[in-house]
Amino acid sequence: MPAFIGSIDQGTTSSRFLIFDERGTLIVQHQLEFPQHYPNPGWIEHDPADIIESVEVCIKKAIEKFIKKGYSVNDIKAIGITNQRETTLVWDKVTGKSLYNAIVWCDIRTHDLVHELNSKSPLGAEVLKELCGLPITTYFSALKLKWLLDNDSKVKEAHDKGTLMFGNVDTWLVWNLTGGCNGGLHITDVTNASRTMFMDIKKLEWNEELIKYFGVKSDCLPRICSSSEVYGQVKTIESIKGIPIAGILGDQQAALVGQKCFHHGETKNTYGTGCFMLFNTGTDIVISKKGLLTTVGYKFGNEPTVYALEGSIAVAGSAIKWVRDNLGIIKEASEINDLASKVKDTGGVYFVTAFSGLFAPYWRDDARGCIVGITQFTNKSHIARATLEAACFQTKAILEAINSEFGFQLKSLKVDGGMTNSDLCMQIQADILGIDVDRPAMRETTALGAAMAAGHAVGVWESLEGLKTVNTQGRMLFSSQITKEESEQRYNVWKKAVERSLNWA
Repeated sequence: MPAFIGSIDQGTTSSRFLIFDERGTLIVQHQLEFPQHYPNPGWIEHDPADIIESVEVCIKKAIEKFIKKGYSVNDIKAIGITNQRETTLVWDKVTGKSLYNAIVWCDIRTHDLVHELNSKSPLGAEVLKELCGLPITTYFSALKLKWLLDNDSKVKEAHDKGTLMFGNVDTWLVWNLTGGCNGGLHITDVTNASRTMFMDIKKLEWNEELIKYFGVKSDCLPRICSSSEVYGQVKTIESIKGIPIAGILGDQQAALVGQKCFHHGETKNTYGTGCFMLFNTGTDIVISKKGLLTTVGYKFGNEPTVYALEGSIAVAGSAIKWVRDNLGIIKEASEINDLASKVKDTGGVYFVTAFSGLFAPYWRDDARGCIVGITQFTNKSHIARATLEAACFQTKAILEAINSEFGFQLKSLKVDGGMTNSDLCMQIQADILGIDVDRPAMRETTALGAAMAAGHAVGVWESLEGLKTVNTQGRMLFSSQITKEESEQRYNVWKKAVERSLNWA
């Protein structure tokens, strides 16, 4: 009998539900954007109801398409979940109602709190990093939860009463899908837990010292599970009722799995709303000295935990959305490729997309976006091309950090995500990096990774070795077409542009 796996892919700007077969072929999908809320400069929020409702709509619509193709829902063996990480939600376990909008991962309202904690105890910040693998920045969930406890009376009251429930998006989805107030599971997986600053990166448990440091009671935290096991069944959506939820991975770790980076040194880069490079470090926990993040790569059931180093870029595809919505020089995101192709280069224009500061390897929350090198010659095509180049140059900075950390040169980079649909962008990336850029034909690798984790848990794929044949057809390699000297010259000018973006906030 055929076997299919469903995958919920809940991202920063949209939700999707996709169904794959056992070869990793995408059968159907449905996607729905949802509103973004910007109550103050640097603040980004989502309505938790929009998140769950958009997922429910996507599931229902995708199932309708699946049935119309002649397939049976009974053949969907499991569902995996992948999600925007660090985005922080709080709700009441009695009423099931959210107590505040979800604070999105790239929100920087905790800027002052970060500086307060770092200046109060620089040594303490280093101790924390040894425990959880993460620096104190606006990025992670612990700072967002502490801000909520300090600034919202409803959240503080629920925390004091013991009715507060906290989680990232994966936890909110699982709780709602498995019953909510009526027995919903309050869980997370190790990859999402590793992004909170509450988890001991070695023991994979909530750490009392970390919890106390941020002034949080442990009873509001979800139970930590592996990334691939049967957690429970869907109870609240009729069209998939009874199907087990069997995989959970943060979106970037899901892409690591979807790209089959199962061996030490294999690296992928995902170009989504932000841009995220993960380098598989195997079972070794590496605390970076080059501005990279130590994170859990994945853990399949009782198998050994695989770790990774991550370089995070806050703004990548969202810069294209900004060009579309704020500048209005394109009507659809896909048009940026054609517009950028009308010029052979940027005409000396560089766009540092530091809308919410700069993440790895800079970690400068005082940076702000800037476009430099503008002359009377500059037109909208130059701006479009500079927008694509921005993510490519920041990727180069992260790759340099990884190469420096390990003392070797990466030979190729596996890529996925929306921006990789642009051949021009991927050619620019190969030129700037000076190594091959390896793009799969089916680029929904984040959703595929969650499906692979779920399928592994229910026996569709019995081992990681069995996953090697998934999504192998039609890969495309982009190789550098410029000299190393030209690449370095352009990158050196980029670094000057980055300097101009600093010390604004």
